[in-house]
Amino acid sequence: MQDTEMQPALAAMLDQHRAGLRLVIGNKNYSSWSMRPWVLMKAFGIPFEEIRILLHQPDTTNRIAEYSAAGRVPVLLAGEITIWDSLAICEYLAEQFSILNLWPEDVAARATARSICAEMHSGFSSLRFDMPMNIRADLFGKGRTIGSQADIGRISEIWEDCLSSYGAHEFLFGAFSIADAFYAPVVMRFRTYGVSLAPALQAYADRVIAHPAVALWIREALLETENMPGHDNRHGD
Repeated sequence: MQDTEMQPALAAMLDQHRAGLRLVIGNKNYSSWSMRPWVLMKAFGIPFEEIRILLHQPDTTNRIAEYSAAGRVPVLLAGEITIWDSLAICEYLAEQFSILNLWPEDVAARATARSICAEMHSGFSSLRFDMPMNIRADLFGKGRTIGSQADIGRISEIWEDCLSSYGAHEFLFGAFSIADAFYAPVVMRFRTYGVSLAPALQAYADRVIAHPAVALWIREALLETENMPGHDNRHGD
């Protein structure tokens, strides 16, 4: 579809959803799972109402239960539909806003993008535990375990393969996509913990940080004042 043909169709699609999408998220400083769909929706101009629930508070469980029985964020409310998993949310958005190409258009690239998102979704447990996302913090050199180092190595391998095969040295698959939104929290972790990357991979991380949607999330995370001791104190001094 040509750009001139796409604009009216896109405008109609966005108008249809303008009042119907609500995204329930946690603290921007800490909630890596929430970051993925929020960044994706901002990056592609998909309108939504943000509902932020502070994590690890006395009323957190009850507040999340108002939106999802799963008891976790993020949750996307689309009219009568509730989607309570970050990957499922992104897949739903890709279906509803197919004209925006949230996944890569090329079949092979799209299959690879789905594979690396699924790997991020279900794996890298050591990195998650040893290097929890904490955008406001400076934890240079912390969190280095055998497991987290192995996860860093595997993520570096993924980035190298995608950038060389599909990325044209921009984002993982050329244009910003669900895959970049899924790995944006990893970029935040690498920055917080001072992970040293090869120049091409650091350049990619810098491009992610500079992306307007990611930069907006970072700015709003830095304005938050709540603390989560389990994250802030995990690494001692």
